[in-house]
Amino acid sequence: MTAKFRLSLAQMNPTVGDLAGNAAKARDAWGRAKAAGADMLALPEMFITGYQLQDLVRKPAFAADVQRVLEQLAVDCADGPAIGIGGPLPAADKPFNAYFVLEGGKITATVLKHHLPNSNVFDEVRYYHAGNPAGPVRVGPLRIGIPICEDAWFEDVTETLAETGAEILLVPNGSPYHRGKFGLRQMLMVSRVVETGLPLVYLNLLGGQDDQMFDGASFVLNPGGKLTQQMPAFEEGLFHVDFVQTPDGWRAVDGDKVHLPDEWEADYRVMVEATRDYIHKAGFSKVVLGLSGGIDSAIVAAIAADALGPENVRCVMLPSQYTSQVSLDDAADVAHRLGTRLDTVPISGPRAAVTDALADLFQGTEPGIAEENIQSRLRGVILMALSNKFGEMLLTTGNKSEVAVGYATIYGDMAGGYNPIKDMYKTRVFETCRWRNANHRPWMKAPPGEVIPPRVIDKAPTAELRENQRDEDSLPPYEVLDDILEMLIDKEASVADCVAKGHDRATVKKVEHLIYISEYKRFQSAPGARLTERAFWLDRRYPIVNRWRDDS
Repeated sequence: MTAKFRLSLAQMNPTVGDLAGNAAKARDAWGRAKAAGADMLALPEMFITGYQLQDLVRKPAFAADVQRVLEQLAVDCADGPAIGIGGPLPAADKPFNAYFVLEGGKITATVLKHHLPNSNVFDEVRYYHAGNPAGPVRVGPLRIGIPICEDAWFEDVTETLAETGAEILLVPNGSPYHRGKFGLRQMLMVSRVVETGLPLVYLNLLGGQDDQMFDGASFVLNPGGKLTQQMPAFEEGLFHVDFVQTPDGWRAVDGDKVHLPDEWEADYRVMVEATRDYIHKAGFSKVVLGLSGGIDSAIVAAIAADALGPENVRCVMLPSQYTSQVSLDDAADVAHRLGTRLDTVPISGPRAAVTDALADLFQGTEPGIAEENIQSRLRGVILMALSNKFGEMLLTTGNKSEVAVGYATIYGDMAGGYNPIKDMYKTRVFETCRWRNANHRPWMKAPPGEVIPPRVIDKAPTAELRENQRDEDSLPPYEVLDDILEMLIDKEASVADCVAKGHDRATVKKVEHLIYISEYKRFQSAPGARLTERAFWLDRRYPIVNRWRDDS
């Protein structure tokens, strides 16, 4: 009789710090796996605690609570399949990133992560000890090698497992999304399969945590790199992988292979899912945002409506004397198409009161940016008042181009708890609006069709803080600006590199200057969905005060 082994994969969404809630999800998945005849249930890296924990993982009381919950989970799930689950293992001054195997009411094996990622959003050398590579863990008839996340990105740990008798590789991950990540993961895991000749199960975490989105997209490979099963991205589920023993070793049986989204759909879904998770995990259910009639607030309104449902989104138009009728009409059109509420609160009266209060101090000076920004800051005050009164989180709407060069008013339009488009350059905002108008998916809660009017996409961007103002009065055209920003920020290119590409040196130097002097604004800005490997916050950490400039 052919030996068989059913491994159930729980691609699920934990919440950081919700130990009881995460354990309840694990118990529920275990019960369903047991009913499906599984020999083992696998959950992702750090599932019991959620991920990433940052300094919370070093708190002794937290560590003790984690161990208590894990031991109780083992007792609760004693009669049935084994469980593999990630969590921290306490040690002297900092813990290990560990993967626990629970069976028969006890923790029967503990695997420690060896390679600690210390780049981009990861700072694991600060938080964890590196464990020594270990051999496989036996569960029933199988010897399972368990390289934890980064341990499978290098050949040494998986080779050690193969040499010490592993028959399959189970890779539990907490791997956050960035554009192009799907293909990168599969390429690296194919390398491990080719090197070891072993089947490999890649199980990834799901859900948003602060700026990061864990996208799932788990998969299974057989020797030779053959894809046998592809789980969906961004969707929770319990998936069963059946292994059979053949003369050549254990092999995964072919299963479903879902289609993964392209980068435009993936980026948009990340913004939707990350916004939903951030709002809900922070204890909110509704949002409020300023709807100006411009493209940035329109796409944020669409993202919020798709994430939470139009009935949970309050849009507010805050017109001043410089607000055009076109902007008023476009804001109303966006709200109507999305089905959201739209309130209008004119700021002419408050602005006049503030101007009058400052008249003596401002006497003898020329009106300028200070007067313009009073309008933006009054809008922030009103929006935060609505947020406080009605318990709706305020979303801010600045794109990455504006955030990069400081083309935003601190304590004004930067006010808010979350920014869905913080890591999306303006030129991609235009294309994303067109993509959303042309595409609708079952996970979108707002209506299908042209929810963002073409006129909003096509008109010249303006802050409308003075007569006839246009963004290009202060900034290069966005096609030029974004290309320079991608080079200076995403690629860490030099000024000379930008000039060599054909950009005017004076323009590049101006952009460089704006990036550096705006660091203090970004330090105080709301978190937002991470789409690239150079998102502002953990990916890019620069000093706030910095006088160095590139004179190349």
